[in-house]
Amino acid sequence: MTAQLDAVAREAVEQVFPLPHIPEAVSVVRRRARTVLADWNLAPDLAEDALLVISELITNAVVHALPPAVLRLSLAVDGRNTLRVEVTDAGPAAAGGRPVAESCVGECGRGLGIVSALAAECGTRADAGGSARWAEFPAA
Repeated sequence: MTAQLDAVAREAVEQVFPLPHIPEAVSVVRRRARTVLADWNLAPDLAEDALLVISELITNAVVHALPPAVLRLSLAVDGRNTLRVEVTDAGPAAAGGRPVAESCVGECGRGLGIVSALAAECGTRADAGGSARWAEFPAA
């Protein structure tokens, strides 16, 4: 019986969404993610914060990175009860061999600050196949 309880305690659920490399991907994937978060019965405030982070990370991948990109949502029920949002892509896009410009004006350039402000933890990971940006939220 204890082994069964331990297995349940480490259970996680996950949803993966391929991200088309078009601006419309943000709203389409956000709607799908909203449905998943509702199915997971997350608190409304947590779901709204997670959706904003999802939008920011997807937008960054569509605007600044190379395809393919993927959104991965996971809910770990392991004692920590953590919602993890992660967007992976093939790395920074370069126009004409130049690095990605970070010189947006106006509304641009605030996304990662929003992610940092809303998430309990966040970060990046890079490897030979590309990069990932992730954020975690306590889901208890």
